[in-house]
Amino acid sequence: MEEIPRVFLLDPEVLLATRSAVYDGDEALQAADERLLQEADQALYAAPVSVVDKEALPPSGDPRDYMSQAPYWWPEAEGEQSGTYVWRDGEVNPEAEVYDRGRLGLMCSALSSLAPAYFFSDLEHFAEHAGLLLRTWFLDETTAMNPHLEYGQAIPSRCTGQGTGIIDTHGFSWLVEMVGLLGASSAWNEDDQSGLQAWFGAYLDWLLTSDHGREEAAQNNHHGTWYDVQVASLALFAGRDEVANEICTQSFPRRLAAQIEADGRQPLELVRTRSLDYCLMNLTALFDLADLGRRVDIDLWAHEDAEGRSIRRAFYWLVEQAVDDKWGFEQATPFAHGQMMPLLRRGGLRFDDAKCEERIAAMEHIEVAADRTNLLYPARSRT
Repeated sequence: MEEIPRVFLLDPEVLLATRSAVYDGDEALQAADERLLQEADQALYAAPVSVVDKEALPPSGDPRDYMSQAPYWWPEAEGEQSGTYVWRDGEVNPEAEVYDRGRLGLMCSALSSLAPAYFFSDLEHFAEHAGLLLRTWFLDETTAMNPHLEYGQAIPSRCTGQGTGIIDTHGFSWLVEMVGLLGASSAWNEDDQSGLQAWFGAYLDWLLTSDHGREEAAQNNHHGTWYDVQVASLALFAGRDEVANEICTQSFPRRLAAQIEADGRQPLELVRTRSLDYCLMNLTALFDLADLGRRVDIDLWAHEDAEGRSIRRAFYWLVEQAVDDKWGFEQATPFAHGQMMPLLRRGGLRFDDAKCEERIAAMEHIEVAADRTNLLYPARSRT
């Protein structure tokens, strides 16, 4: 009997069925499997990275403290007041790339290829490298990140860190999914697993009790939604299901009320200069919360409040505006429409809507058959 992967956003039974189909040579999955293996081969070249690799020390003087700079804050124009920074929405200041956030992104990206490639192939060298990356970032006593984000998204001349920095680690909810795909490998042992669960348990405590954590929890836009996703996901990973239950029963309704109009639009994201990116980002987080809710027997997919707000309405409003029609709101940078495929597939599955597959098939500039969505969220005919 195959080991059931310990995942929370993904469906373990669907994963196992898809894995069997890959092994049986299912032609419909071949292109996605081949591309995944190619990307994992490239990820083998990703060197282990750590927070101690940065050149500058955080205010604590401890190189193991994570540090980043808020990306949309820039020095004032020449001739203005010296040393002050101003916000320019959607414009990334290159200064922000010199600390830890870029390395964190590289590690998470590599893991997102290595772990599923191992799961669908049983090739141990993928798991071995994934384990090395994880141990270097989280577990090695000389390189491991301390489990807090006190110095996340600092703003020069303004603050040494802020609650909004917690968005830097929104990928942790996906990272623990990838760890679940390594469970059958000898390269990821019980000590590794217990050590990582302890790390994320400590980080969860910081999210729940710190000033920065409380600040981020109070945000009404995508920052608040991704805070909830992190808390619920890491709580499940750390074996604290009651925390995930509280997020789903108490916080989720507040998110809907603050973020979604009765017709499904997301007003707090639509005012941004990259409004389509932010609407997609926030709705993806709401989808994630709904999938996490299933792990604690709470159906958020069908939830609708007294004013008619729901994930379903938010999904169809975004699909109609961004896929079926021309986006009529500000989008200062080009939008890669291939990003919509996972959302369309997940929405089609949860709302039993075959038209979502028609929309996917009609997407331009994307190799639909080679997208790893087909492995992680296979179409209904595969499940």
